[in-house]
Amino acid sequence: MTTHPSVHISSLHYAYPDGNKALNGVSLTIGKSERVALLGPNGAGKTTLVMHLNGILSPTSGSINIAEFTLDGSNKEITKKVREKVGIVFQDPDDQLFMPTVFEDVAFGPTNMGLTASEIESRSVKALEMVGMLALKERAPHHLSFGQRRRVAVATVLAMEPEILILDEPSSNLDPASRRELSEILLALDVTILMVTHDLPYAFEICERSLILNQGAIVADDTTVKILRNEKLLADNRLELPKGFAI
Repeated sequence: MTTHPSVHISSLHYAYPDGNKALNGVSLTIGKSERVALLGPNGAGKTTLVMHLNGILSPTSGSINIAEFTLDGSNKEITKKVREKVGIVFQDPDDQLFMPTVFEDVAFGPTNMGLTASEIESRSVKALEMVGMLALKERAPHHLSFGQRRRVAVATVLAMEPEILILDEPSSNLDPASRRELSEILLALDVTILMVTHDLPYAFEICERSLILNQGAIVADDTTVKILRNEKLLADNRLELPKGFAI
């Protein structure tokens, strides 16, 4: 049985309708269960790249494979299957939480997949257990702390049982305890993780491999340790470690 990488992108180019070239020949492969940080300055093309991975955007040219599927935007059934494979956790959890209770929010995705009531219940309970939020399943999301809401947002995606988990700045606005709790959750997951972040210590903690994207192209792809030890590379790409942080 052939095992496909979770993500395989070849020569991906994308220009917005106004002519702005956001991606310029991106090629990369992410293996199953790899944890990879996507680093780079603002405006580098990171969000544009992520939006290609579940079919929100379609390439101007190049190819995208998600697991066993080739994603080109022309086949709606393939796009639907890819979106079940790729779960995105947004930077602001309030963009994902809109139901009256935590449990209903987590059950929303499985419900829309057409699963049976018992499957919906099982997936939702399991996802909430994975993020340590099952005890608060009847709470209104807006009554939770920010860190708790972010964990519920992760659970809404995990309930879909994705192969790939994409996280947009997952550590932003978290207090130290919430930051540690989320890192423990992410390190325990058996999924492929692509983490978009400016938080270099968090990339070091979660991801063994890092990519740097700048001006729409990948300018570095190496172990996180090697990238974070390369002071010139970081400076050239407007990335900075906190003062006193040593690797």
